[in-house]
Amino acid sequence: MPIFDFTCEACGCSKELLRKISDPILIECPECHKETFKKQVSAPSFQLTGSGWYVTDFKNKAKESSAKADTKTETKKDATASST
Repeated sequence: MPIFDFTCEACGCSKELLRKISDPILIECPECHKETFKKQVSAPSFQLTGSGWYVTDFKNKAKESSAKADTKTETKKDATASST
């Protein structure tokens, strides 16, 4: 479940609450009980770290192998042309 930041526009109360996305919208401030509690936009704390991301998981291996084959073909052509 994600953590959302809420701030009351009336009393200035700020809270971080653990809420399901399917939960009803929270508009009543738990401190002053006015209906001025608003969800704030905050930066996510999601981070991909460590080795292996993209290169081993999502990289298109077909493109990589065809690029290597093209390089080998060009090298052979250059070697043949220089020997004659």
